[in-house]
Amino acid sequence: MILDFLKNAANLKNVSRQGWIDKLSMENPESVADHSYSMAVMGMVVSDMNDYNSEKILKMILIHDLAESQIGDFTPNQLNKEKKKELENDAFTKIIQDLPENIKTKYSEIWREYQEHISPESKLVHQIDKLEMALQAKTYEKKGHSTEKLESFFESAKKDLDDEKLKELFTQIINDN
Repeated sequence: MILDFLKNAANLKNVSRQGWIDKLSMENPESVADHSYSMAVMGMVVSDMNDYNSEKILKMILIHDLAESQIGDFTPNQLNKEKKKELENDAFTKIIQDLPENIKTKYSEIWREYQEHISPESKLVHQIDKLEMALQAKTYEKKGHSTEKLESFFESAKKDLDDEKLKELFTQIINDN
């Protein structure tokens, strides 16, 4: 009953983050699973620091890119937001279809909150998504990738952060040598 769900989650280890391929011409960038794990650690700490519902945030982080196990990782240049949302919603519904009803209902609600930015947790997770991207960009910069090519990742993250603690972390990431 849950094996297909678990296989989809595990498949995220095989889905490369497309933005790094497109902008840096990387052959072996981080996977979506790598990204989700790093986000989960960030989410755990930030959530506990801010007294958010950590369990909900961690679940949201762990499922926020789950649809990509079926459809792949698309950058904003590849698909418009509405088409991407439609593909993701269809894939997510398919992925959770065989889970027990009570779990399916919980995950669907968390998914909907994330997709629609309708809760404090979802707003925080969207920002953590961007912050993690900035952290990875800084990691790639330290490995010798072009600062110029990475600038769009830093700018994208910066413009979407409004939580003061996340802004402070972003500044620390950018200034980390």
